[in-house]
Amino acid sequence: MSRQVSSAERPVERGFPHLEVVHASLTALYRRLSYDTISAFAVSVMPDEVRILPQANVYLGTQQVAHTIVQHMRLPDARVIVAFRDMVHAGNVELAAGPEYFIELNERFKYDRRDIGAALAHEIMHVYLHRLGLGFSSTRDNEILTDTAAAYLGTGWLLLDAYREESSVRGDKLVRSAFKLGYLTPEEFGYVLAKRALVWGDDIEAWFSSPEARDAYRTGLRRAQEDLRRPPLLRSSWASRRRYAADRRFVQWQWRTGAGSPLIRPCGDYAFEGGSQLRVAFPCPTCHQRVRVPVRGKLTARCTVCRTEFECDT
Repeated sequence: MSRQVSSAERPVERGFPHLEVVHASLTALYRRLSYDTISAFAVSVMPDEVRILPQANVYLGTQQVAHTIVQHMRLPDARVIVAFRDMVHAGNVELAAGPEYFIELNERFKYDRRDIGAALAHEIMHVYLHRLGLGFSSTRDNEILTDTAAAYLGTGWLLLDAYREESSVRGDKLVRSAFKLGYLTPEEFGYVLAKRALVWGDDIEAWFSSPEARDAYRTGLRRAQEDLRRPPLLRSSWASRRRYAADRRFVQWQWRTGAGSPLIRPCGDYAFEGGSQLRVAFPCPTCHQRVRVPVRGKLTARCTVCRTEFECDT
């Protein structure tokens, strides 16, 4: 299920509070689907394919958008039944064996059709992950997985595009309200979309209809680019390289003097393992699977999960 949040009720959560679960979700996707399958989603669903025109019948338009997303996700080409009803959440989907897809959307979408595609992207991703047998144990983490998968597999840009701030008059006051869909923050959606763009060049920034969504994407892009500049990656910054070198010398000193343990983690990004055959473990900048390489200077590392190759200076 999705949720719609209004800052008139409570502020929209910002920043990167769910990043650990997002990273775990990316790793799980690559492990379950493989690089070849994920690369089949290298092109995002196009804006014209998921837009319902003002003069179109909302029921027929919604079913057509749902069918487009089902086709994008390579799900079995079955009939999509969409209904609107008064409900707390933005949407709900029936995870039965099929063959039909039955989706309920919040009644508000009948009158404001801008975010119908976003709500459908989340609900149909629930179907996709259910049929894969991929999920996390807690409801919260499973919803974050669903948002992350939608964003990374080419439909979730719609969820970030649903984030906007609007002004309205209530009585004699001008009220500024923020609206969003999904469980990720706007910046986290931007982060996942940017990581996707860095892999396939599928940059969808020009598609966003609100300046707030565009700003969140750019913030996420800067955070995603930082993943490519963390030691022991060769492109890491001068300051982080100095810190890494100091940590490495300290670990080597501990091994020589017998003062250390076989596994020493100087910081959260990387860990040194072993003794005389020292190795460093760090997250793959693409899928965040832990990669282990020997500490022996410059080398090319390859992630066995997502097949990414990157230059390191260990």
